[in-house]
Amino acid sequence: MENNRTEMHEEEQQLQSTLAIAKEQLDQAQKALREKEQDIIEAKRQVRENTTHGVTNLYHSDDFEAIVELSQCMNPVEESISDYEEEERRIRRLEKIIERPYFARIDFRFEEDPQAEHIYIGRSSLTEKKAREIYVYDWRSPIAGVFYRCALGKAFYEAPGGIVEGELQRKRQYEIADSVLKFYFDADMTINDEFLRLLLSKNTSPQMKAIVETIQKEQDIVIRNMESDLLMVQGVAGSGKTSIALHRAAYLMYQGLQAKLSANSILILSPNSVFEEYISNVLPELGEENVNSVTFDDILCKILQGYRIQTRNDFWEHMMGDEPYSSIARKSMEFKMSESFRNMLDAFLLEIPLRWIDFHDIHYNGSLIISKEQLREWVLRRPHISLGTRLSQLEDYVIELIFGTGRKHGDGEQRNLIRQEIREFTQLNIIELYGKIFRKSSVTENDIPDNIRKYTRENLSSGLLFYDDATAAAYLYLKTYGNTGYRHIRQVVIDEAQDYYSLQYEIFRLLFTNAKFTVLGDINQTLVKPEKISLYETIRQILNKEKSDLIILEKSFRCTNEILNFSLRFIDDAPQIKSFNRTGESPQVLTSGSYEELLKLIIQEIAVCREKGLESICLICKTAKLSDRLYEDLKQKTEIRQVKNGNAEGLKGTFVMPVYMSKGLEFDGVIVCDADMGAHCSEEDKKLLYVECTRALHRLSLICSSPSSSSTPMS
Repeated sequence: MENNRTEMHEEEQQLQSTLAIAKEQLDQAQKALREKEQDIIEAKRQVRENTTHGVTNLYHSDDFEAIVELSQCMNPVEESISDYEEEERRIRRLEKIIERPYFARIDFRFEEDPQAEHIYIGRSSLTEKKAREIYVYDWRSPIAGVFYRCALGKAFYEAPGGIVEGELQRKRQYEIADSVLKFYFDADMTINDEFLRLLLSKNTSPQMKAIVETIQKEQDIVIRNMESDLLMVQGVAGSGKTSIALHRAAYLMYQGLQAKLSANSILILSPNSVFEEYISNVLPELGEENVNSVTFDDILCKILQGYRIQTRNDFWEHMMGDEPYSSIARKSMEFKMSESFRNMLDAFLLEIPLRWIDFHDIHYNGSLIISKEQLREWVLRRPHISLGTRLSQLEDYVIELIFGTGRKHGDGEQRNLIRQEIREFTQLNIIELYGKIFRKSSVTENDIPDNIRKYTRENLSSGLLFYDDATAAAYLYLKTYGNTGYRHIRQVVIDEAQDYYSLQYEIFRLLFTNAKFTVLGDINQTLVKPEKISLYETIRQILNKEKSDLIILEKSFRCTNEILNFSLRFIDDAPQIKSFNRTGESPQVLTSGSYEELLKLIIQEIAVCREKGLESICLICKTAKLSDRLYEDLKQKTEIRQVKNGNAEGLKGTFVMPVYMSKGLEFDGVIVCDADMGAHCSEEDKKLLYVECTRALHRLSLICSSPSSSSTPMS
């Protein structure tokens, strides 16, 4: 990385020139911000002086004209505030540019041009509008794709006006920090391995960081894909799937003018709230607004409002523990998420108006207006319309039969009384109906195993809606009433795709009717269920998009060679993973003869990690039950935190968590606290060890509770 003095001088001059432009624009932006602040103050003063009603009297006034007047006067205030916020965003972007204006340069000679142009690439663009000159190109710009995808020689990129061809004569990368050029180097086909290895050898950060400097060709193909309605990515552990998803979201927002995409029209489906916190800094770091992020728990609560619903983490804990109900919980989940049970739900939907709605005759002023048989027949005549819509239309139909059309017909109180009477059978209780499936419905009485039927009845009577039942009931609700809450969503990113079942993908199809999908997963990192590559064909069939593609990422960047090779022994059909070839320590396999010895070994391993300068050290357990116990027994002996759902607080220091909370995360050091076969006794459980081990960047230790080799999965 030693650089020629003349070239180094030229690069430093280029940097100073770029910084000067950015600083000048920053000064202008700060001046404009102060002026916009005065505009807001002046606009508010005019509201006070020019309106006859103050804001405090708005909600107490019956004068419609006064409300309109106040609303009109507030428009300039809102516009001034919007301009102010936009200027604030511009200032933040320029401050980041000044800190690190660019990270790469390509020398690209366009066809028929005698000389190559120097194209500098950064996280944000830096332009001079008056001179129409671009000093730094945004990494998402079409020409920046040459840096990620092309080797030296003939090259091309796809611009809005078509294919642009030329010759790539140089690819150069820079390390710039706090406005200072540290070094630069030239590369060929891919990002320089030495530079990437340097970055990967460092400690991980408490939150995920942007990776624009090190995006690989295969990753860039996923990020810039604009053609697929359904883009699926099967990526091995450490292949950067989540980073790719977030950078893809940033790229889609950059392309927003053409694709009509904004932050509000993109949704990320995250596995849990800890993961949401972990990824929350990536898009702001790229100068973009954070997109909406939800968990499947959030979706269930929004659909089934008013019910106490078991969280996915609690349900996993229930299935993964050694409780008597763990086996039946797994069987129940597998059964209720299956295609056969979905067919039962669809058949039950057809049966609801036939058997499960208690229609009754409607009378008014002593006369029969419409009989219950006629009401049922009216609903059954329109099977192409959702049942909820038909029942709502039935209310209006009966009201019109009695009072005629228009609000003037009939007394308002009388109309309301009749509507309330009708709603006794048009307002459906979905959970109550769902429960009938497991009792005496003719559609399902012979198709549900007795143990699952009994288990479900007990759960439904507990006052807590279990996760599997909530999922099935949500499907039933959406098929009955439809959904409009997510019509504005145009792109859905689903991470950890392998942990969702087919019925959940049916729910995604019903929810996000106007959206394209980016689906990222790893079939070898499933929790409590086996999965194969055919998962993606199932997803394709359910989501049913016009153009779908599957991309496979086989290169892992996270773990050292030693940790990765060790982790692969827990997968029967190990994938052909291409390691980045970073070496490190061999994983440590330790044994303890007692719980007290286990605690002692954990404390020793924590001390070793700290001595080596590792900043994030995670104790991973199969269940939260053991995680709770270890935390209570270790907190007096060493500094440690417990990570629970909704309690991320930045992943730095030493902490303990169950494996299902660690999905998608990475740590400098990992200590697997229950690595013996007593805790991981099934084929699915062995994959948990693969998940646990591949969270580690630099050091991995596994502690077994018995010295007997036959009791450990490492034998």
